[in-house]
Amino acid sequence: MTEYNSGMPALADAAPALAHLARQAHARGWALGTSGNFSSVLSTEPLRLAITSSGADKGRLEPSQIVAVDGRGSVLEGDGRPSAETAVHLAIVRARGAGAVAHTHSAWSTLLSDVYAPAGGLAIEGYEMLKGLAGVATHSHREWVPIVENTQDWEAAAPRLVEVLEGHPDAHAFLIRRHGLYTWGRDVGEAARHLEVMEFLLEAVGRAGREGEPAWPR
Repeated sequence: MTEYNSGMPALADAAPALAHLARQAHARGWALGTSGNFSSVLSTEPLRLAITSSGADKGRLEPSQIVAVDGRGSVLEGDGRPSAETAVHLAIVRARGAGAVAHTHSAWSTLLSDVYAPAGGLAIEGYEMLKGLAGVATHSHREWVPIVENTQDWEAAAPRLVEVLEGHPDAHAFLIRRHGLYTWGRDVGEAARHLEVMEFLLEAVGRAGREGEPAWPR
């Protein structure tokens, strides 16, 4: 498992980078409308997280729409309600030691999460772009991307999610069925790179389809 260490900025320092990442994701078509959420660690002892507010338009997200929460997801600083999936971000930070988390709702991540759900995940290998993931040095790397079922109660589902993360310690991302992609990194910059790499790889897999045939009619 890759361990991450993050600097400990104040909310005012962390918010601009998260807002910028959200707007970039929107511009790429990965976080349209109010979909997606992004976070970074403010402190580890005690755990404090900067995270996007619920219902915020990611294409117009401003730093003022980032709030700080504690390890239970309660707001400590800022205006607004934290993302409904704050529990997922907290679970990833605890299980992976991540410094930042990115979640998108791209078309390819949503479609593939459904196509490959019966297998519990999908393997991606042979692509040069895999070398953009932390710790990966060769295109022959086999990246397993687990898929978990969607829910409207992520606080209750957090233990199940931790089991998935612990069961696949080398994974750089996972998918939620018919929902989207989660990935992370040691800081916002690395999380942004992993997001770009994973979205590319998912689109490549989707366009190629299984066994050389399209995964669905074009």
